[in-house]
Amino acid sequence: MKRILFTCSAILMVALFSSCGKNVGSRENTATADVNSTSDENKILQEKDGSISLRVERAALYHDVTDPKNNTAEWSVLVSKSGRFDVWLSSATIDTTNLRYRNNVRFNIRENNIEKRPGCDKIILHSSDVAYPYFRADSFMGSLYIQDTGSYSITVISDKILPKDYNAAALNTDDSSKLISVFLTPITN
Repeated sequence: MKRILFTCSAILMVALFSSCGKNVGSRENTATADVNSTSDENKILQEKDGSISLRVERAALYHDVTDPKNNTAEWSVLVSKSGRFDVWLSSATIDTTNLRYRNNVRFNIRENNIEKRPGCDKIILHSSDVAYPYFRADSFMGSLYIQDTGSYSITVISDKILPKDYNAAALNTDDSSKLISVFLTPITN
């Protein structure tokens, strides 16, 4: 069932991507796409220690103003060491007790899917990733196994993936937290 739902979602997203910037009938398109890291030179490389760091600012982004829960970040990643990985999500937050994600965050790499509402598992007080008044909160999402090395597309779908030109006051939304990165850390025994 999840595979069918994901396939339908992927087809819908492809249809939305292909219609971006085009007027359909008299309706205005409310979705925007910022595709800036899908080419080979922007491929994310796995670190020597086996970790993979995915910053939202380096992703191909899709934003849906009318339904932000479908905001998507996508990275092209070259995996050189396969194995089991823990998946962590980093958020910039003002409230260290509640990240205020309205929906579950969906993480996908090929057949591996993780869906979870992030919590405040680790709080990093003086992180260089965020500026005052924000703190960095890391949330454990789960673990997965990447069987083969090679090129992968990794997607994350969340209402907290915000556009670069995001203006909370103009959109009348809560900006107390936002997704800033996802990282995969290898599990060693």
